[in-house]
Amino acid sequence: MLTVHKMHFSIFLLLWGWILSTECRTHRQGKEIHEVYKKGSRPQRQRREAHGEGHKQGSPILKRSPDITKSPLTKSEQLLRIDDHDFSMRPGFGGPAIPVGVDVQVESLDSISEVDMDFTMTLYLRHYWKDERLSFPSTNNQSMTFDGRLVKKIWVPDMFFVHSKRSFIHDTTTDNVMLRVQPDGKVLYSLRVTVTAMCNMDFSRFPLDTQTCSLEIESYAYTEDDLMLYWKNGNDSLKTDERISLSQFLIQEFHTTTKLAFYSSTGWYNRLYINFTLRRHIFFFLLQTYFPATLMVMLSWVSFWIDRRAVPARVPLGITTVLTMSTIITGVNASMPRVSYIKAVDIYLWVSFVFVFLSVLEYAAVNYLTTVQEWKERKLRDKPACASSPQPQAMMMDGSYNDGDVNELGHYMSENGDKQDRMMVQLALGSERGSGRRKNQRYISMRIDTHAIDKYSRIIFPGAYILFNLIYWSIFS
Repeated sequence: MLTVHKMHFSIFLLLWGWILSTECRTHRQGKEIHEVYKKGSRPQRQRREAHGEGHKQGSPILKRSPDITKSPLTKSEQLLRIDDHDFSMRPGFGGPAIPVGVDVQVESLDSISEVDMDFTMTLYLRHYWKDERLSFPSTNNQSMTFDGRLVKKIWVPDMFFVHSKRSFIHDTTTDNVMLRVQPDGKVLYSLRVTVTAMCNMDFSRFPLDTQTCSLEIESYAYTEDDLMLYWKNGNDSLKTDERISLSQFLIQEFHTTTKLAFYSSTGWYNRLYINFTLRRHIFFFLLQTYFPATLMVMLSWVSFWIDRRAVPARVPLGITTVLTMSTIITGVNASMPRVSYIKAVDIYLWVSFVFVFLSVLEYAAVNYLTTVQEWKERKLRDKPACASSPQPQAMMMDGSYNDGDVNELGHYMSENGDKQDRMMVQLALGSERGSGRRKNQRYISMRIDTHAIDKYSRIIFPGAYILFNLIYWSIFS
């Protein structure tokens, strides 16, 4: 029993010691916190007291906590009072249309594509307007220049290129954008752009053609009631680099125009035009198309001077010229759009093709007539001789036959044994002058010269082709 009481007393002492040690630690931590609080800055205590008093008083106006996600304004933006105005609205909203002047400096014409019917141009596009919200005090009337970062915070005209396929603002090494603000609020906004736009081309006179293309600039959202777009200095608003040149075209002129564009759902818009005229260089096509086609036609005429019996020489020559003309026509059309009308180069190539094809047909006609002539001569030679007339009399129509002797069968052999381009036509003129008298027969030899077709072709083909060239170049040049 005594042992149990001793155990209870020991447990009680342990619990009492643990409670006393815990209270000492708590009292010591409270002193440390109180000392730290006393060492705190006076403004902080004042802000805390003011905050506490505000809660105690129950004021309905609470102070807004600052937006830590918003970037602080720079000194220039503070000077322009960017946060004091709503730049999502145009200058002078509700009043008359704001005038925006434009001028352009063309840096380069990069390419002209006949297949895609478009052109690529790099230019400096500059806008001029006045926004009194951006005016600032200045003692020396000096303007301020900014890069593209400020453009996103103020109002700028929403220009776009009509009928453009691709366009981009250059960004090497930074965005090629410049903003210049005068103390009175006048703004210059300049950017460097490359645009690929559509150009409706007419190839009816290709490659002796002249093309006129336009780059059109227009506001996307603001009609003429809100924004008046105009060329700042008239036709002098368009400047070009003197070093601009194209491989296939000669740039004749640049000029500007202004028109109104109507959209049924939104209204009338001011539209600015940059017009330029291009004349194609013909020398490249003379070397690649016209000269080869002309040479092929002249080569086909060589067959007129080759013996008509030389079939292996004349036939391959004609086929080669025809195939070469087909290749030239295919090559020209491969680099052109598939238009539904005839081009000037098509007329020249197809007429040349017809001349080459006719030269092949000419030899076919010569060869056919030669074959018919030889068949008639062979038939005449195989005809049995008439016994009543052992010595036929031969007479040439031209009176100049002296190439050989006529034999008894009514055919002739030349002095060298070759068959000539003549045949004897025996005409029997019999007249019976009573009984016992013999029939008199006369043989007339008529010469059919099939060489005449080649002789005429040597004159007709070149003459007709020269006449065609005179007419062609007088019309299209």
